[in-house]
Amino acid sequence: MRDLTPATARTTPATGAGALVAALRAHEVDTIFGIPGTHNLSIYQELDSAGIRCVTPRHEQGAGYAADGYARVTGRPGVVVTTTGPAVVNAATALAQAYSDSSPILLISPGVPTDHPRQGRGYLHESKDQSGAIDALCAWSHRVASVREIPAAVARAFGQFAEGRPRPVHIEIPADLLDREDAAALAPPYRLMPRVPDPAALDEAARLLRTAGRPGLVLGGGAQRPGDDGQPVGRLAMRIAERVGAGVVTTVNGKGVVPESHPLALGATLHLDGVRRWLASCDVVLAIGTELGPADLWEDDFALGGTLIRVDVDPGQMYGDHVAAVAVVADAALALEELHNRMGEAEAASRPERPHVPEGHVAELAELARRWAGHVEALRRAMPQETVVVGDNSMMVYHGALVALPMDPPGRFLFPAGFGTLGFALPAGIGAKIGRPDRPVVVLAGDGALQFSVQELATAVELGLSLPIVVSVNGGFGEIREEMKQRGMTPVAVDLLGPDLLALAVAYGARGRAVETPEELQDAVAEALQAPVPTVIVVTEAQ
Repeated sequence: MRDLTPATARTTPATGAGALVAALRAHEVDTIFGIPGTHNLSIYQELDSAGIRCVTPRHEQGAGYAADGYARVTGRPGVVVTTTGPAVVNAATALAQAYSDSSPILLISPGVPTDHPRQGRGYLHESKDQSGAIDALCAWSHRVASVREIPAAVARAFGQFAEGRPRPVHIEIPADLLDREDAAALAPPYRLMPRVPDPAALDEAARLLRTAGRPGLVLGGGAQRPGDDGQPVGRLAMRIAERVGAGVVTTVNGKGVVPESHPLALGATLHLDGVRRWLASCDVVLAIGTELGPADLWEDDFALGGTLIRVDVDPGQMYGDHVAAVAVVADAALALEELHNRMGEAEAASRPERPHVPEGHVAELAELARRWAGHVEALRRAMPQETVVVGDNSMMVYHGALVALPMDPPGRFLFPAGFGTLGFALPAGIGAKIGRPDRPVVVLAGDGALQFSVQELATAVELGLSLPIVVSVNGGFGEIREEMKQRGMTPVAVDLLGPDLLALAVAYGARGRAVETPEELQDAVAEALQAPVPTVIVVTEAQ
């Protein structure tokens, strides 16, 4: 709910660029990611005058991923500024990934001038419908029509991030408005109250959990509170789980929201056959902040056998692939606090004698991670507990670190789930390190994924980041190669000629090191965390 008592807006003359930057400052933006171009120079002039830090990746897709990493570790929206046309399209993949993973990203770009007919007249960077193209990939894209409208558009974006499910948005400002002066009133940020749960729904949820014989909990990215180490969602979820003896599994985006060392915690293993069978056998499932989608389950036709209780700030999630029998539309922390209070009224004798957790999942997990077990253990020993791990869509990550690298403090595992892009890890790691310079950050990627954004090594060197970049080398797209073999195919178009990554690192001004054993990897990562520049650590993948 909104507190509809904002401060009085100030109306002052300003250019469109000035009104934009003043609105960003009013919403406490201190860093933007982007690349200057012919049509956005007035924005950069105002950003510089306002003292806002401008980080320049080598590609706009990298700018989008960096903003995503920044947003995930700080809890604040990541802001991207591009120029028109190709720059906006370059950032589109990152926006689509942010939409899938519910990351608050604001993309700001110029557009063709207000008086331009937009009929293919040869305007520089002109596209048929720039705003319409981006609107199809994010929560919304809005083309402003006047200088006066710019602060309101920015306020709308930040209200979207704060009030509901945070998803990326795009504001297009016609190029001629950026230098045009007009009276513009700053729209101050509204103070937003968390969405309060329905008491009747909570009562029914508590009753179902108290009487369940085989309960289970699933926590997704909506249970995370980025940048807030004191977040209560995981603690409250575990207290409810302990009360009813339920196993707790997370999605990839929920990894680390509960301590994975807890006896009831099953880790981010929702994609394991044994865990899916267990979840299907539960008579009551409490799902918090998750779509329970195919990308989480690695199965298209999964069906629950019991009663589903959903807690989500997004009402639309109550009627997705798995329809909620009890719908709690609310802020997860408020909902679980109230649910826990109601659970406390139950008699202690109702707790099962034995926790209901899946059989055999530990063995399945060990077999899945076997090829990477030594190297994942080396990473665990090398990294301080507060390290943020940023993974790419690479086998070493989703078959190795995802299942075998325990995470206890929340908000420490960043991964491009859902949309499943490649090239995410390096630029997102840069954004995470900028957002939380006090935290160690480690990047994990395969050689195929790294080459989508390897040019961002230059950005990391320029910023002087102590960033270990661990690259598992299998000579191409290993997962697709395996899928081809499973189909009985001869692998085609997946074996890639890769560069000498060590020489490439040195060419960019970074450090490079090849390792062969887990012990060497541990030493290399520990050393790289102290280095004044990023370090590319090449690991030849075990077969």
